[in-house]
Amino acid sequence: MTYAITQTCCNDATCVAVCPVNCIHPTPQERAFGSTEMLHIDPKTCISCGACADACPVDAIFPVDTLPLAQKEYAAINAAYYEDASADDAPEPDPDGPNFHAWGEPTFPRVLPADFAPPKVAVVGTGPAGMYAVQDLLLHTSAEVTLIDRLPVAGGLVRYGVAPDHPATKKVGETFARFHTHPRVRMHLGLDVGTDVTPEEIAAHHDAVVYAVGASADRRLSIPGEELPGSISATAFVAWYNAHPDAKPDGIDLSAERAVVVGNGNVALDVARILLADPDTLARTDIADHALRALRGSKVREVVLLARRGPGDAAYTTSELLALKHLPGVDLVVDDHDPRVADAIDTAGTKDKAAVLRGVTRARPDWERQPEPGRRIVLRFHCEPAEVLGTERVDAVRVTTAAGEESIPAGLLLRAIGYRGTPVPGLPFDETGGTVPHEGGRVEGRPGTYVVGWIKRGPSGGIGANRTCAAETVATLLADAVAGALPAPLHPTKAFHRLARRRNRHVVDARGLAAIERAEVTRGASAGRPRVKIATIAELVSTARSGRAGLLR
Repeated sequence: MTYAITQTCCNDATCVAVCPVNCIHPTPQERAFGSTEMLHIDPKTCISCGACADACPVDAIFPVDTLPLAQKEYAAINAAYYEDASADDAPEPDPDGPNFHAWGEPTFPRVLPADFAPPKVAVVGTGPAGMYAVQDLLLHTSAEVTLIDRLPVAGGLVRYGVAPDHPATKKVGETFARFHTHPRVRMHLGLDVGTDVTPEEIAAHHDAVVYAVGASADRRLSIPGEELPGSISATAFVAWYNAHPDAKPDGIDLSAERAVVVGNGNVALDVARILLADPDTLARTDIADHALRALRGSKVREVVLLARRGPGDAAYTTSELLALKHLPGVDLVVDDHDPRVADAIDTAGTKDKAAVLRGVTRARPDWERQPEPGRRIVLRFHCEPAEVLGTERVDAVRVTTAAGEESIPAGLLLRAIGYRGTPVPGLPFDETGGTVPHEGGRVEGRPGTYVVGWIKRGPSGGIGANRTCAAETVATLLADAVAGALPAPLHPTKAFHRLARRRNRHVVDARGLAAIERAEVTRGASAGRPRVKIATIAELVSTARSGRAGLLR
C-alpha cells in the first residue's frame, strides 16, 4: 500500500526530510524543485511507513487505496513523474538497495560559533513567509523574536488568501501557531509600521529586522473602462469572502448572471469556483458571513475565464484544474472559438496541462444570448480584454481574438492577473518588479534589514515556497551576525515593547490572539463550522481585550 501526494501539496518539503527511503522528489537540492507544481512519491520505492503523511502540514498525503474518487487520479500522477522523469528530477536507485533512491552527500550550510550571541530579530508580517523565518530562527538558533503585524490578528495569506473551501491548506496555520506563544517570541498585532512606529525605531531596538509584508496590491489591466463600478480586482474579492477587515461587507454586487474573470491562475480558478459553488457547501467552511449571505442570493450562473495564451501555457496548476472538473453541479466548458485550442488539447502529452482538458465539453457559446440553464465555467483561451463597456457600470467586455473583436455581455469583471508589492516605508523599492532590492534577502544599503516572501522575490510560488525563501534570508542574516556586520541596537527590546504600547494602546499580544481564536472557534462550533471569522478591526480588538481580561481575573 503505497502513498500518494494530492491536490493540497504546499511544496514546503517537510515530507522529504522525514522519508526514510528518499522516495519523495523533487527535493530542495534538485534542480526541478520550485518548478514542479507539487512533490511526488515513487510508488516502487515507498515502504508505506506513513511518516510523510504524519509530517505533512496540509494533509495532502494519503494511502493510494483510500483516495476518494475525486483524487484517484493522483496515484497515476505520482507514478507518472517517475516513469518518464529525467535523471535530474529523479535519482537512480542505490545499487546497494534497489528499493531505495540514492542519498546525496550531507551538507552543513550553516555553522554557528559556540559563543554565538542570540540575535534580537523583529519580523514584520505574520503570513507564511514571516512565520517560516520565525520557525527557522527559533528552531536553529537562540534568537529572540518580536512579531509585528498591522492587523490585530495573525495569519496573513493563510487566513485571508486561501479559499474557504480549501481547509486542508489552512492547516499549515496550525504549524505556525505553535510559535505565537513561544517563550522567545513577543507579539505586537495591530501595530502599523510607518504610522505607529517607524522602520528606524524598530531597527534601533533590534539587531535585525525582517520584512515579510507580502504583495497586497493587484496588477492593473490598463484598458478603458477598467474603473467602472462592477470592475474589481480578484484581490478585493478574495479579501471580501475571507472576512478581511479592509473589505466592505456590501462591496460586491452579484446581481448579474454572467461574470468575466481575466486571468487563469489559481486565484482566477478560486474566484470562479466560489462564485458558483453550492452555498450550502460553503456554509460548512469559514467563509465570511456577509459573503455567504450574498452568495445565497447571487444571480451569477456563468463565469468566463479569459486567458491570453493557450491551454498548454495556462497559469493554473494541474491539481486546481482537476478540482474544478469535479465541482458538483457546475459544468466545465472549453470555448473552441480558436482551432489552436482543440489542437493543443488533442496533441498534448500525458504530463502536459492541456491533456487534463481532454473529455471536457467543447462548445462555441453564443454571447448574444443569456447564459444557459444551470451553472457553468467557460475557459476561453487565446483571448484578451480590450475594453470594459458600460455607462454607469459594467455591461460587457470587448475582447480581441485571432478572428477579430467581439463583446461578451457581463455585469461583473474581476481581474486576476497577479499581485503586486507596494513600497515599504524607509526601504528602497523596485517599481518595475514591485519588490525590495536585495542580495540573498539582505536589503541594499540597509545593514541589518532583510526581506522574505513576495516582497523579496515577487508574487510567485505558493505557501511552501516561502520555506526555502526564508531559509535563504535567515542564512544571510546569520552570516552577517557571525561576521559582525549587524549594527548594534541603540535600545533594548524591552524598550520597544513599551514604545509599541504607548503608540497604540489597542495592540494585541499572544493572549489576545488566543482569545480571538477561542471566540471564532466557539462561534463556529455552534453553527457547525470550523470557525466564524470576526470581520472588523474594532471587534477583533475588543474580543482580544475582553478575552485577555477574562484570563487575568
